[in-house]
Amino acid sequence: MKKIFQSAIAVLAFTFIISACSTPQNTTSGGTSAVNVSRGKFVGTWVCNNVTYDGLVPGAVQNVFDQAAPAAFIGSTWKLTNSGNGIYTLTNGQSQTIFWSVFNGGSTGTQFQFKKLYEGDKAKNVQEGYRLNIGTISDTNMTLMSPIAIGSGTGYIVYSFTKQ
Repeated sequence: MKKIFQSAIAVLAFTFIISACSTPQNTTSGGTSAVNVSRGKFVGTWVCNNVTYDGLVPGAVQNVFDQAAPAAFIGSTWKLTNSGNGIYTLTNGQSQTIFWSVFNGGSTGTQFQFKKLYEGDKAKNVQEGYRLNIGTISDTNMTLMSPIAIGSGTGYIVYSFTKQ
C-alpha cells in the first residue's frame, strides 16, 4: 500500500512539474471568452495586425511560443486548414509547422491550442503545446490572448488578427 501511495505522489509531482514548465493554460478572466467555437471559424489565412498587453508592461515578456518576442509576431501569417494542420510565418521569413485545434471545455472556457511540429513529428506524439484564450472571433477578425502569470494574478499578451 505504501508503494502505491508513493507512486501516486510521484506521478502527481511529475504532472505538476510538467504543467508548471509549460505556458499557463487556464484562466477565466481577461476579456470576453468565446463559448464553444467551431473549428471552421479558424480555417483560412490570418495575419496578426497587432500585439498589445493587458495587465502587463510592454516588453515584460521577452519570448513567446519558445520562438521570439511578442512584437516579432506582428505581421505574421497563420495558415490553418480544416484538418488541423497549419503553419505560421514571421515577417523575417522564419516558419513553424503546427497542429491546431479548439479546446472547448472545463473551467478554462474555449481556447485555441497548437503544438509545434518538426520534421518527422506526429502530432499525437507531441506532448507540449500552447493554449490561448479566444477573446473574439468573427468571419474577418480574431483576438487571441496568451495568459501570463504575474504574481498572484494573470496578465495577457493580446494578438489581433484579420482574415485574408
